[in-house]
Amino acid sequence: MNLLIIMISITLALSMILMLISHLLPDMSPDFQKLSPYECGFDPMCSARLPFSLHFFLVAILFLLFDLEIALLFPLPWADQLPLATTPYVYTLILIILLGGGLIYEWLQGGLEWAK
Repeated sequence: MNLLIIMISITLALSMILMLISHLLPDMSPDFQKLSPYECGFDPMCSARLPFSLHFFLVAILFLLFDLEIALLFPLPWADQLPLATTPYVYTLILIILLGGGLIYEWLQGGLEWAK
């Protein structure tokens, strides 16, 4: 219990110190250049609110989906220590087949094509 109180007090003290430092250190003197939407040295030629293609969002979502699903495979090396070691490998094979099927489906639907 004593160690828990020490850890909580160190965490709270460090958090308070970091919040105080972050409040005192920044230079809050805005000028014309800092308030402008561009800091590259020239005035903007057109609006910064250009619409993005939905294809960029689709590719980003697909990347996140497949990237997060691959994270499910990280505990696989420890599956050998289980009493019935074949079960995680069967689940992994099913997961890889589903991911491959989803990738093939997106490929056939044209979701991965950049130019149409």
